Amino acid sequence: MIKIYGVPMSRAMRVLWALEEVGVPYENVPTHFASDAHSAEYLKINPNGRIPALQDGDVTLFESLAINLYLARKYGPALWPKTVADEGRAYQWSLWAMTELEEPVITTLMHRAFLPAEQREPKKADEAAERFKKPLAVLDGALAGRQFLAGSDFTIADLNVASVLSIAPMAGLDLSQAPNAAAWLARCTARPALARAQART
Repeated sequence: MIKIYGVPMSRAMRVLWALEEVGVPYENVPTHFASDAHSAEYLKINPNGRIPALQDGDVTLFESLAINLYLARKYGPALWPKTVADEGRAYQWSLWAMTELEEPVITTLMHRAFLPAEQREPKKADEAAERFKKPLAVLDGALAGRQFLAGSDFTIADLNVASVLSIAPMAGLDLSQAPNAAAWLARCTARPALARAQART
């Protein structure tokens, strides 16, 4: 059985969502990023000391969005793009989510909500919120006139990007200036598989 190491209130939620979408049995091994991830046993699985990590037989992977690409390619034909061009777009958008979108979202979230009050720096939050506007506009433009990133069908590209953007409202980031992206995010996050993953928290 597939094992996913992590806790739902972390980047592991992205993988839990993907696992629920593809519908394969799995075990969520509770692994907390602040403690368990640094144990000698876990470092053999992910030497970076971060969560999540996945074991599927003799395959061990880390990096949440890479894990999701693997799961879709191996187990989720409905999630995997139908053309080579759209496969390229799935990789493109997944890498983009990590390099362009996640940092301003996470930085804003940390300094507005997650860090202890005495460690929060409002200036950092405001600067990150400003940086967020550029990738949000890019995504909004890409979604003009289409339901999903690869056309009319929800794919792993949508899941990976939506799993990052879905954190934005928790950080108080405004999506109202990006109506295409906001409507797309609502479609993605309304999927029953995400509700099943969230029910594990």
